[in-house]
Amino acid sequence: MNERILEGALKVFREKGPKFTMDDIASEMKMSKKTIYTIFTDKNELMCEMMNFAFDLIKESEDKIYYDNSLTRIEKIRSILSVLPESYYGFEYTAMHQLATKYPKAYEIMQERLDSGWDKTLDLLRGGIAEGEIREIDLNIFKLMYEACVEQLLMGDFLQGSSKDYPTALAEVVDVMVDGIIVKGK
Repeated sequence: MNERILEGALKVFREKGPKFTMDDIASEMKMSKKTIYTIFTDKNELMCEMMNFAFDLIKESEDKIYYDNSLTRIEKIRSILSVLPESYYGFEYTAMHQLATKYPKAYEIMQERLDSGWDKTLDLLRGGIAEGEIREIDLNIFKLMYEACVEQLLMGDFLQGSSKDYPTALAEVVDVMVDGIIVKGK
């Protein structure tokens, strides 16, 4: 039931941003608000759980890419850095900046999750450096650059003033970062 409500909440969030109400979720889920409140005490708790749920979906997608032997190391790096669960396409990312002020705990979770879970990506990058596919780079700076770009796309106003959506803008960030680290001719 918990996961089902979170999926419904993500759908409503995708459509309405953080301004959605518990009534919106109840309507989407075709259940009473009281039922939702037996699982989530309030909207803040729901937002925090929704953030963790969304990042868990991203990590599942990253794992599939990491273990996909049909992909080259560079394809894996590019795919992991730009991964979004399928349910996130069409998501209204321009509303994410409201998260920091209205739901600071959910924003904190987002920050923590962006900063963690880099083991597989760093493993791929280190392997690429060792094999000569990627030039010697400071991986901490690479990670910092990526996180800063993602945060600006999510929390800044770039997307509001752009004709690009989040998946397109993220793919361009990844292209710049990956193409900028690939050894020419490999």
